[in-house]
Amino acid sequence: MPTITFSLKDLQHLVGKKLAIEEVQELAHYGKGDFESYDEETDEMKIDFGDTNLPYLWSVEGFARLIRGILGMQKGIPEIKVLKGDYNVIVDKSVVKYRPFISCFAAKGKKVDDYLIKQLVQLQEKFCETYGRRRQKVSIGLYSYSRLKFPVHYRAVDPLSVEFVPLEFKAKMNLKEILAEHPKGKEYAWILEGFEKYPLLMDDKNEVMSLVPVINSNFTGKVEINDENLFFEATGTDKEAVDLAGSIFAYALYERGFEVYSVGIKYPDKKVVSPNMEINSISIKSGQINHLFGLELKENEVKRLLEKAQFQFDSHKVKIPPYRKDILHPYDIVEDIGIMYGFDKIKELPLETYTIGSTSKLNEFVDKVREIAVGLGYQEAMSPILTNKDLLYKKMNIEDFGTIEIEDCMSETYSVVRSWLLPNLMEVFSKNKHVEFPQRIFEEGLANTRKGENITEFNRIAIASSHEKAGYTEIRQVLDFIMKCFGLNYDIEETEHDSFIEGRVGRAIVKGKKVAYLGEINPVVLTNWGLEMPVAALELNLSEMFEVINR
Repeated sequence: MPTITFSLKDLQHLVGKKLAIEEVQELAHYGKGDFESYDEETDEMKIDFGDTNLPYLWSVEGFARLIRGILGMQKGIPEIKVLKGDYNVIVDKSVVKYRPFISCFAAKGKKVDDYLIKQLVQLQEKFCETYGRRRQKVSIGLYSYSRLKFPVHYRAVDPLSVEFVPLEFKAKMNLKEILAEHPKGKEYAWILEGFEKYPLLMDDKNEVMSLVPVINSNFTGKVEINDENLFFEATGTDKEAVDLAGSIFAYALYERGFEVYSVGIKYPDKKVVSPNMEINSISIKSGQINHLFGLELKENEVKRLLEKAQFQFDSHKVKIPPYRKDILHPYDIVEDIGIMYGFDKIKELPLETYTIGSTSKLNEFVDKVREIAVGLGYQEAMSPILTNKDLLYKKMNIEDFGTIEIEDCMSETYSVVRSWLLPNLMEVFSKNKHVEFPQRIFEEGLANTRKGENITEFNRIAIASSHEKAGYTEIRQVLDFIMKCFGLNYDIEETEHDSFIEGRVGRAIVKGKKVAYLGEINPVVLTNWGLEMPVAALELNLSEMFEVINR
């Protein structure tokens, strides 16, 4: 959970009101923040914000913005003026397959001091390390605009073809040397592992700005005291997350007194304007508020509460500020209504029924299988039930076998309900290539498939092992042990499954019921995930296995 540090006087200046320590402590709760400490001598305050879906709060500027809304000093979506800038970034097709998305803007007209630099670096680090998944999903760079010659070029280059002086170093190094010798290079080299070329930002004089997402140049990428013209960039693999980084920093610098200028980004197939300050909207119904909280609120009261939460409201249509990407469902809006109303003000309802709860027999069975997997030395992973078709099928080298799609999805990343679990484990492996082997993991959870208008939900478990000698025998032994623990005999039949190697995949059958696939993962799938180690895996339908046991 990100903990931010800032000056109380600075917070008061940004809010435009003097605040007591107790007031700040209470106001932090609206953003799910816990007050940690205040040092009167240094004026330093620390607050831990526990909601990782609200990265705009990981800065004093964002926290001050929240407070202005709560106190009624600012209603609805906060104003921001993005002026048209005469700046361009050219994205070369060579970088698209490595790190395809970029967001940029220029900020001018206010000198930075040591405190502001520290605040910007704090937001940068908190965002990249958590929301940005340790820079793999999103990384951010800030530059002294006066040292740049536009247009800026974003391309992928041979690691030995370019040299520059990395931040805090004095000698030029090529890109391979930076990854091997620079502290940041060692820390983030895993992100570029397996890349033939490395993403690079350069200005029009071929002056290197950054080896993305590892380290900036010591010349262009070093913001210093009294700089007043800044250039911001965020690159990554997720467009929505990259755009979010741009909007959050644009708001922060605008509220600091900077003028924000747009940048034209020329992709190989299109041109866009950045930062993306698009305002999305979602509709809610008054019945949803009553359903969750038992509150009968009039429309003008709903409008007042939503404006405190910095939304705009008109006839149950809610407009969402560009620095909020956590709104996926109307109930996310309703939750903010409850927060602004005050959960402590909602009256308790009397207990009308008395029931004795118990765990379902299926869940007891599922938990036993999980315990067996842990006992076999496998570590449990947990992934969202929402995912995307690219992960489920394209990367797994298999055709769509019946997917439930989200009609009005807010993000392509979470646009469908998962139909099986093994792709989630492959994604975990792909993000942990830098961790020592062997790696043995499993995940249990719900999966849904669609056949026409019929939707079927199953409890499933996927188990996978990755190391130099991972093979069919190892994963067959895992299935043997699970079956023996429940006194089941089973047969294996030859089958075809394009996610597995032909001839090294089988279908497990118990009492005529086909309950599992197991085998060695196809090299095509390994390549799609950027994996070099073999993987052996199985996926077991626990719902069907439970049905067989209880016939």
